[in-house]
Amino acid sequence: MLSHTHSATLLGISAIPVAVEANSGERGDPKVVLVGLPDAAVKESLDRVQSSLTTGGFNLPRTRVTINLAPADLKKEGSSFDLPVALCLLASTKQLKSQLMEEFMVAGELGLSGKLRPTRGALSMALLAKMQKLRGIILPMESAREASIVSGIEVYGVSSLAETVDFLNGEVSLNPIHSSGLASPDRIAFSHDFEEIKGQLRLRRAIEVAVAGGHNVLIVGPPGSGKSMISKRIPSILPCPSLEEFIEVVRIYSAIGQGGMISSGDRLRPFRSPHHTISDVGLIGGGTNPGPGEISLAHNGVLFLDELPEFKRSVLEVLRQPLEDGQVTISRSAGKITLPSRFMFVASMNPCPCGYLGDSRNSCKCSIPQIQKYRAKISGPLLDRIDIHIDAPSLEISEIQSADKGEDSKTIRIRVEKCREIQRQRFCQYDIKNNASMPDSLVEKVCSLGEENQNILLQAMNQLSLSARAYIRILKVSRTIADMEGSFNIERNHLLEAIQYRNLDRKLI
Repeated sequence: MLSHTHSATLLGISAIPVAVEANSGERGDPKVVLVGLPDAAVKESLDRVQSSLTTGGFNLPRTRVTINLAPADLKKEGSSFDLPVALCLLASTKQLKSQLMEEFMVAGELGLSGKLRPTRGALSMALLAKMQKLRGIILPMESAREASIVSGIEVYGVSSLAETVDFLNGEVSLNPIHSSGLASPDRIAFSHDFEEIKGQLRLRRAIEVAVAGGHNVLIVGPPGSGKSMISKRIPSILPCPSLEEFIEVVRIYSAIGQGGMISSGDRLRPFRSPHHTISDVGLIGGGTNPGPGEISLAHNGVLFLDELPEFKRSVLEVLRQPLEDGQVTISRSAGKITLPSRFMFVASMNPCPCGYLGDSRNSCKCSIPQIQKYRAKISGPLLDRIDIHIDAPSLEISEIQSADKGEDSKTIRIRVEKCREIQRQRFCQYDIKNNASMPDSLVEKVCSLGEENQNILLQAMNQLSLSARAYIRILKVSRTIADMEGSFNIERNHLLEAIQYRNLDRKLI
């Protein structure tokens, strides 16, 4: 007897449809044969399935059974085929009604006792099931909660093979799982707050401008000046992501088995801070079966690289294309995938190897060649892609001892969200979320300057020897500063402030 159900396999973060078919009653020795280009984990599913059938009180097939995973030329990997294979096996041996099973997409890993374990990529599978106009999707309970944020499709969570069979046979009824809602940052208690930052008013201002427009920022300062401290508080002033943006984030984390961020109920943007020993593949993604790296895990959020010159040169150079395009394409023997990677890039570094160049309280012991070699680790093309370069001077003792608190994160975030709303309305006709993502074709229209401001920018370009890319970055930052002040036009003070944020373009030695 033939049986059929729907499932999926992951390619990067995308779910690819897979039809699971079983045919029993064939001539030959009583055994189960699995075909359809399965990898080792899928081949092992037969042992888990047969153990689950036995412990669940079901009968093993007494004839030859062929199970096919179609399309046959697509390699299948992972343990998520356990449940659909078990259900097709039961349906083909008339222990399960197959009519209802064909209306659902099914995925889940089976334990030897028949209990279900979470599966990777549940959110992508739910989106695929919705696109295929299936009635719903059946998943392990933990994975079902993750997939429940997809509207317009029934998501059922089950805990065992027996419960799934009873549901499909109509012996028990299950209620679809619905998302319990996600909290906005106003209701989230962050462990770090900007009010804990002492002094550094100019740095705080630059960070607010960067977050308001989604601009990349590089902080340069001596040890102990608060570079890392202020960077780690950026999540507390980030605007709340839209549901669409949050689904994009969860989809990436779900593909690596970390979709549990849904269970916390907090709708937050990701903040990734990898160690400087990270490899190229760890940062950009890849592997035998290509998967997301840190730049994709930071999608719609922040990627923070502390002590930027300590990262390998090859690691830093792979950032250039994602910073420009907002996505990364990875080609491997197993396939070619394109992953989203639109993030706000934040980095920090010392001004020299010893860290005290330009410090008023400590003398620098580095020679000019040492300083030049240290800074040469960061290439000109990478610096060009960073909109804001800002100094973080060391704090005075009086500032450290002061009991005065700075402006809190909630107040700053309100201004940031107001500025982002201006940008959202400006770019409502385009797939653009902020000024930093504005294509060059719109810059002339959105960031037009008067004759006086054009002359100021021309003078700055000549004195600082800025590139064409840096020219565009200054205009975008100017537009953000104007938006923060509610100005329709870019005024002289907006442009001058944006030019001041190009510190590393100056001759500092």
